[in-house]
Amino acid sequence: MANLLITGGAGFIGSHTCLVLLQAGHRLVVLDNFANSGPEALRRVAELAGLDGWSTSGSGSWATADRRLTLHQGDVRSRRDLDPLFAAEPIEGVLHFAGLKAVSESIEQPLHYWGVNVAGSVSLLKAMEAGNCRTLVFSSSATLYGHPERVPIAEDAAIRPINPYGQTKAAVEQLLADVAASQPGWRLARLRYFNPVGAHPSGRIGEDPLGTPTNIFPLLSQVALGRRPVLQVFGHDWPTVDGTGVRDYIHVLDLAEGHSAALALLLSEAPQLLTLNLGSGQGHSVLELANAFAAASGREIPLQHSARRPGDSAISIADPGAAERCMGWRSRRGLAEICRDGWAWQQANPRGYGT
Repeated sequence: MANLLITGGAGFIGSHTCLVLLQAGHRLVVLDNFANSGPEALRRVAELAGLDGWSTSGSGSWATADRRLTLHQGDVRSRRDLDPLFAAEPIEGVLHFAGLKAVSESIEQPLHYWGVNVAGSVSLLKAMEAGNCRTLVFSSSATLYGHPERVPIAEDAAIRPINPYGQTKAAVEQLLADVAASQPGWRLARLRYFNPVGAHPSGRIGEDPLGTPTNIFPLLSQVALGRRPVLQVFGHDWPTVDGTGVRDYIHVLDLAEGHSAALALLLSEAPQLLTLNLGSGQGHSVLELANAFAAASGREIPLQHSARRPGDSAISIADPGAAERCMGWRSRRGLAEICRDGWAWQQANPRGYGT
């Protein structure tokens, strides 16, 4: 199997993908600056993968005894952090999760978002080129579709982001297209995923945002747990079935398996630039999600309706057909499993990894 570098691998999506990749037999080197994560997530990933001897060197690095999983604290924007990882041993592929992802925060701090998401990707690609690694799976987003003309949304839909976060994802996608066209040999995947939610069914790893969450699922979980009094619903007059926004919610393990499938395809086929949606193809409103979580948790979910947020859209649903045709992947877990697994995580870890 392959030696892989995972940027942002201690985060929500990154940690679940690390587990799937370890179970597939890969060896992982993880780089994370812990801006919205910590090493405990990967200690638990090692535990779930059956790896022994998780320990720290005391200098911002951790590893399992067999070194199938190593973790380094560092920033993807820093070549001083990146270059030694490529120099230590050949890296055969990179999965790039490191980045900022909150729409509202990106509107308030566009310079920060462009600095991390775009400049960080430039730094990583330069380090890959210097380290003779040409295989990359990039964590993109359906946000770059903006207000779609029709749903479900296929990959050939217009790219019209409506917020700085989406603009940064579109910019990196264009950068990857330019890199692919500049010289032969690049194997690149741009995975546009929709709304990752849920957790590992063991309850050992899940989403643990630092500070106030900016996306709906951890807020919903905290309301069910009693940590928050109500779920704020932004917009009750959208042109949807019940007036609340409709989204394509995808279980984080389905998403992780999609990354593993994309990597396998890139490593086994000729160099290419691959662009795929990762979504369930099913849309659920905020009210439907809240009701499903109430059923899974047995808890009441009080709601408070507010005005629409800038940068939001009414409906976003994936057409995932290309991913199934291209790499045999499709989502397998529905809304009930998403809520069941998310509640198992929140119950077992009421304060996240700090419990």
